[in-house]
Amino acid sequence: MKTPVQIAVTGAAGQISYALLFRLIAGDLAGADQPVVLRLLEVPEAMTAVQGVVMELTDCASPLLAGVIVSSDPYEVFENADLAFLIGAKPRGPGMERRDLLQVNAEIFSRQGQALNEAAKRSVKVLVIGNPANTNALIALRNAPDLPPKNFSAMTRLDHNRAVSLLANRCNCSVEEIRKVIIWGNHSSTQYPDLHHALVRGRSALEQVEQSWFRDDFIPTVQKRGAVVIEVRGKSSAASAAHAAIGQMRNWIKGTPEDDWVSMAILSDGSYGIAEGLVYSFPVAVRDGEYQIVQGLAIDDFSRERMHLSEAELQAEQETVKHLL
Repeated sequence: MKTPVQIAVTGAAGQISYALLFRLIAGDLAGADQPVVLRLLEVPEAMTAVQGVVMELTDCASPLLAGVIVSSDPYEVFENADLAFLIGAKPRGPGMERRDLLQVNAEIFSRQGQALNEAAKRSVKVLVIGNPANTNALIALRNAPDLPPKNFSAMTRLDHNRAVSLLANRCNCSVEEIRKVIIWGNHSSTQYPDLHHALVRGRSALEQVEQSWFRDDFIPTVQKRGAVVIEVRGKSSAASAAHAAIGQMRNWIKGTPEDDWVSMAILSDGSYGIAEGLVYSFPVAVRDGEYQIVQGLAIDDFSRERMHLSEAELQAEQETVKHLL
């Protein structure tokens, strides 16, 4: 029997976690022969709810579930963690400004970064999903000085998946026939879903769709999709977010296809003129568990303007929480 993978999940009683946990014990991330130990973090007020989730996990009788640990202490949950999904974050409440949301979640993610720094394996892969994800990831990694920054990423895979699906629908093809879509920037309405390098059935995507559709329909639809889901469903994306989290982490572990890349928000090294020190979404290729920014892509003025708009938003967020960095 393989050594179990230790997987930490925060916000374990929430919607996204509920959609994620059962797929983890089904082998959708680590494989059908890889046992896992789930390490679940919740606030004290949600302990009853998370115990109900544990009961359901147990009732699945999954041969891959090698154990469940539940705690409100991040140091206990992150102990020897191989993988960490940081999902739990305070949602925006009535009358709350984005600045307020940043401040509240900054405190949560600074403490979690400190706990990861002390307790997790040095090779831990940390995927931040709780919003504002990019800046939360920055806070966590800056509070974990003994862990390499490359161990941290924020999730823009959901945006990437939305863009791929929308393009496939427009071109009347399978999503498997789409390659090299990019999400640049922040996981917010300033993100830039870019098709300048995308391929549909091996041919340029922008040769197969109208420029007006790309600029006036595709870009704003991807940017605002999360808000539209909330408007229609009455709740934020959950199952699609969990699916995206599994996809991003699986590519991070197992690699990306030779003829494709994925979008991940990672610490900028200055590539494409983006300021160093921001957690910014780039196209990346993954080999042997290590991601690298895809280099050498031509960037036109239209794209560069939108890339820098998202950069400016992230710089403003960074300024708001600089006392915790």
